[in-house]
Amino acid sequence: MSFKSQEDNMRRLAELLSHDLRYIWGERECGPNGDKKVFLNVGKTFLRALGKDLGLRDFKVTSNAAGIAVSGECTLIGIWEDSGIYICIEQPSNMAGNVLLYRTVRNMKDYKGGYNRFLNRRELARMSYSQLLNTLLALRKEVAYDWAA
Repeated sequence: MSFKSQEDNMRRLAELLSHDLRYIWGERECGPNGDKKVFLNVGKTFLRALGKDLGLRDFKVTSNAAGIAVSGECTLIGIWEDSGIYICIEQPSNMAGNVLLYRTVRNMKDYKGGYNRFLNRRELARMSYSQLLNTLLALRKEVAYDWAA
């Protein structure tokens, strides 16, 4: 996927996360509906392409629609040669906080990982896709240094 498409997806995610994704516009709650469904689909598409652009050797993208009271979440967990990354996109309950969580992992089943780091919705809307890649790739370099010490 092109950087332009990924930037469009970033903007779309930021815009979707500015709405209350818990509200389903009168539809029955028998799965994700409305903007929540769009968020989960765009989120998975965005994370699949991000995994490739980050140069991950192995990665898995998942989504969880959860219940009617929350936005659900899209996650990516992946491994380079020597370290890995976990990324989660979701809407906080106050709709004003951090929407993208990222941290280091040592393997594909590391659910604890390193320190949580965050981007808020405005940062996601303003930064370029190249800036996002550089932010996430800096984590790889930092981890390689920490683990070697």
